[in-house]
Amino acid sequence: MEQLVGCRWNKRSDAVEYALPEPMLLDAAHIEADRDEKLGQPVVPNGIPLSKIHHAAFDAHLIGIDPDFRLHVSERLLGQNDGPMLEALKRLNGETMHLPRRMKDYPDRERLARRYEQFKAAA
Repeated sequence: MEQLVGCRWNKRSDAVEYALPEPMLLDAAHIEADRDEKLGQPVVPNGIPLSKIHHAAFDAHLIGIDPDFRLHVSERLLGQNDGPMLEALKRLNGETMHLPRRMKDYPDRERLARRYEQFKAAA
């Protein structure tokens, strides 16, 4: 899936923050886990390119993406103070994720809605 997602998005672009000079720092994050037989397939609409730190935060429900592509940071992170990396994550709150040029390559809104509900429940 990483190759598919990378081809549809800028190969050096993290969907939530900035271009990275090193593509090895990017992951293709699943929106729906591959254990979900219906929605977890390794296809472009189920993937988002994220940096390693953003991927870990997304998987831990510390950041979420709603079906309108807005970014949300958990209250748990927003309430902490711990240097520049955490502050960079906190600044994402309320921002809109970067999207590929072609709408057909956008993340699937149904998958994002389901994942966003999981993010809210984890809070």
